[in-house]
Amino acid sequence: MTNDEIRAFIENAINENHVMLFMKGTPNQPACGFSARASGCLNALGVRYAALDILPDPRIREELSGVSGWPTIPQLFVDGKLVGGSDIVLEMFESGELAGLLGVEQPEAPQVEEEQPQKRPIGLENRLG
Repeated sequence: MTNDEIRAFIENAINENHVMLFMKGTPNQPACGFSARASGCLNALGVRYAALDILPDPRIREELSGVSGWPTIPQLFVDGKLVGGSDIVLEMFESGELAGLLGVEQPEAPQVEEEQPQKRPIGLENRLG
């Protein structure tokens, strides 16, 4: 593929998918923590989205940045518009703004019960003799 063909493919992917995530790796096997965080937010919202791994060809990242004007990966697009990268997606997820943008309900935050450490007697074991 030529760079122009790659750019055209990226532009089509952005325009043809309501929610498009460009990431390192795949949603099932993210190749970096930032991509894992972005796909995790979308997964937690239960939305259908398209994802493209930018790692197979360095020109994908180069052309994507040319299209979006955004230098880092991941990049989330909704309705053809750049939403942002991992930090922005996470912020929007936590505030409920991402759910609103995608037209879904914000999941309730799981109630995490902190386990109390078990109290055990202090003991020493003599392994010298």
